[in-house]
Amino acid sequence: MPEMKPLHLFDAIGVELEYMIVDGTSLDVKPISDQLLQAAAGELTSHYDKPGISWSNELVLHVIELKTTEPATDLAAMVAPFHADVQRINTLLAAHDARLMPGGAHPWMDPFKEMHLWPHGDREIYAAFNRIFDCRGHGWANLQSCHLNLPFQGDEEFGRLHAAIRLILPLLPALAASTPIVDGQVQSSLDFRLETYKTNSAKLPRITGLVVPEPVFSEAAYREQILAPMYESIAPFDPEGTLQDEWLNARGAIARFDRDAIEIRIIDVQECPLADLAIASLIVETLKALVAETWTGVKKQQGWQTTPLAAILNATIKDGEAAVISDPAYLQLFGMAAASATAGQVWQHLFAYHQKQGTIPTIFHAPLAIILSQGCLARRMLRTLGNPVDRQGLTSLAKKLCQCLADDTPLR
Repeated sequence: MPEMKPLHLFDAIGVELEYMIVDGTSLDVKPISDQLLQAAAGELTSHYDKPGISWSNELVLHVIELKTTEPATDLAAMVAPFHADVQRINTLLAAHDARLMPGGAHPWMDPFKEMHLWPHGDREIYAAFNRIFDCRGHGWANLQSCHLNLPFQGDEEFGRLHAAIRLILPLLPALAASTPIVDGQVQSSLDFRLETYKTNSAKLPRITGLVVPEPVFSEAAYREQILAPMYESIAPFDPEGTLQDEWLNARGAIARFDRDAIEIRIIDVQECPLADLAIASLIVETLKALVAETWTGVKKQQGWQTTPLAAILNATIKDGEAAVISDPAYLQLFGMAAASATAGQVWQHLFAYHQKQGTIPTIFHAPLAIILSQGCLARRMLRTLGNPVDRQGLTSLAKKLCQCLADDTPLR
C-alpha cells in the first residue's frame, strides 16, 4: 500500500491480481511483460503506476500483476477498472500476437524449459531466489494468485486480524482453487498450485512453515518467532542480505509491518476480476464478523494451534469445496452447530448469513452463487474439459478461460 493516512481494520483493502501472458494462437506462455510495461509507460520499467489500477512485473517474464493503486474502500467499484485494464492490456498485447490468460497455473507449460526470470530492475532479488531455491518448477515459475492486503494499526488490531485470518485460511481453496491441470494432466489436487507451494521452499522449512502461520498476535512476538528464525535460516545462503525482508515469508498470510497490513497470499486467481473481487468480498465480510466476535470470542480464536488448521487446509487443497471438515469446534467458530460439514457447506452458510445482513454488494451475488452451486473454478474447469484429456481439449478450455477474462464473465 502506498503511503497515506493510517488505515484501521477494514478501512480499505488492497487487491493484486496476476495473469499469464500467452501467445495469441498457441496459448503457450510468452515472456514479454517487459515489452508490455514499456509500451504502456513509454519507457522500460517494472512499474506502471496510474490512478485506479497499476501494473507491475513479477518473478517471471510471462506474468503481469494488476493492483489497486490505492487501497479500495469499495470492492464493487473496482470491478470496472480491473476489467478496463484487462481490455487495455489485451489491446497492447495484440501487437505481439499475445493475450492474457487467467487461472492459477498454466495447464501445459514446462517451467523447466520455459521459465524466463525478470532481467531488469531488482533482478538481483530474483537471481538470489533462483540461486537458492532453483525457480524452475511449478511452485515458482508457473503460478498466479490473488493477494489481499488488509490494514491494521497497533498490536490490538493486528492480534485480532491475524487470529481471524489464520482461521479462514483453511477454507480459501474451497472458494478459489483453480489449478487442477498441470503438465497437461489432471492432478490429484484441485489446488495443485498450493500443493506445490507448500514445498517450494523445502530447502529452508522456516520460510513457509505449515502455510497457516503460527499463533502470534503482536509485532514483537511475530518478529521473534517468525521473522528472526526465517532470516537466520537463509543467512548462510544470502550473505548480502538481499532476501532478508518481510516479503521472504512464504506463509499463506504474512505480516507487512512496513505498511501496517497483513497480506493473504494463497488465493488462486480466478477466470475474471468479477469472480476475484466477489471472493474477496465474501472473505472480507467473514473476517469482519470474526473480528467482531460474532460467533466466538477473540481469545478462543487466538487459542487455535497451527496443526489442526493446516490439516483442514490440506484437505481443501486436495478436494476444494467437497473436503469434509469433521471438527465441530472449528465449525462453531463460524456459527455452525454441526458434527461435520463440507467446506462448501461452510461457505454456503456464511454467504447466506452475509446476504441476510446485506453486506455483500449485489454485483457479487451471481458469481458467488455460481461458485457455491457449481463448485470452485477447478471443479468447473474439469467438468468443461471432459474426457479424454488431450491437448485439443486443454486448448479449448484455455480459450474459454481467456474469453471469460476478456468479457469479465464467470465460467459456467
